[in-house]
Amino acid sequence: MQQSSPTTPRADAPGAAAATGPAELPARANETTAERPWPVRLLSVKIADYVAKMSPLWVEGQVVQLNRRPGANVAFLTLRDTDTDMSLPVSMPAGVLSGAATPLAEGAHVVVHARPTFWTKRGTLQLNADEIRAVGVGELLARIEHLKRVLAAEGLFDADRRVPLPFLPRVVGLVCGRESKAEHDVVVNARARWPQVEFVIREVAVQGAGAVPQVSRAIAELDADPRVEVVVVARGGGSVEDLLPFSNEALVRAAAACRTPLVSAIGHETDTPLLDLVADYRASTPTDAAKRIVPDVGEERARVAQARSRIRSAVEHRVAREAANLEQVRSRPVLARPQTMVDTREAEVVRARDHARRSLDHALAGAVTSTRALAAQVRALSPAATLDRGYAVVQTSDGRVVREATEVAAKDSLRIRVSRGELMATVLAVAPGRRRPAAEAGEDA
Repeated sequence: MQQSSPTTPRADAPGAAAATGPAELPARANETTAERPWPVRLLSVKIADYVAKMSPLWVEGQVVQLNRRPGANVAFLTLRDTDTDMSLPVSMPAGVLSGAATPLAEGAHVVVHARPTFWTKRGTLQLNADEIRAVGVGELLARIEHLKRVLAAEGLFDADRRVPLPFLPRVVGLVCGRESKAEHDVVVNARARWPQVEFVIREVAVQGAGAVPQVSRAIAELDADPRVEVVVVARGGGSVEDLLPFSNEALVRAAAACRTPLVSAIGHETDTPLLDLVADYRASTPTDAAKRIVPDVGEERARVAQARSRIRSAVEHRVAREAANLEQVRSRPVLARPQTMVDTREAEVVRARDHARRSLDHALAGAVTSTRALAAQVRALSPAATLDRGYAVVQTSDGRVVREATEVAAKDSLRIRVSRGELMATVLAVAPGRRRPAAEAGEDA
């Protein structure tokens, strides 16, 4: 970028514009209006001046383009952010690039010490670097470990967040590389186990600059598909740098936000990217993922046959046991000769009837004896018995019993009852006599 001389005004400076134009331009951006705008050249200069005030700084990113022309004094590369698609061009002396402690290639993670520069003619921002360093595997692993602790503290790796996988999914979503061995391992092995399974496949970049956004977008698309019942993210083995996208924070959070059960099948059994920790199930290999997402039809048929055999044996054993119990019940006397129970009850009824009859006869005999004794007493005490001994009962015409002679008068009619019959008489005269003492009267009685 050309710099203006301290003594000569630049052609695109505000002062120059004011000198050549009919009106003075606004000094500040917030003073511009539709009638008094800034020209593009002035805005570019203002941006360049602002960027030029920035101090040199260290910037981290991934090398996605590297241009080293033989014999050229300047080397160019593009530095991409590891979490997004944003990138910046970087220029540096060729000696700085060739003098790096570790030979650099595209895909390497580096940090550069550079000063931002804005090119006014092109309207672009770039970095002018004076030092570059490769980020070693140890440092990358340390950063992954730090991110692991942060995500674990947020609860993204908690076991209670995991969703159980469906027993027999009809549609499986698969995120894998383009024409990759991982896709072949998952699809072929899954269909060998259960031929009816269907796949919705998203082929994406699984390493390099576009891996994180493409894998994240594919997971979101499959999660939004109502047909998909389980999502598998599969990739073959590789170096630590190749598997870095699957430990990227943005990708891990995208996987954590997936509501559909997610299976992670990244690398070999010894590889453990952070995606494995947030997934609902971690498969050691893509082949292991195929075995986990669908059951084996042969094994299931064998289990069904085994279950049917166990059920048949259990039913037969139960029937045999119940038949034996029934036979034991039938062999009891009460069932072998059912009339025995009736005969026993009949004998009890006969005994009760005989006892009742004897009790009734005894009670009647006692009653007859008592009745006869009472009858004898009644006869002995009856007035008729007194009449039989020669006594008579004298009554007046109105039925009153005459006990004293003074109770009647001459010419009264009397009724005299004797033992056998009655006499009608008329009183001729009354001869009252003295009353005998009660003792004498009793002796006469």
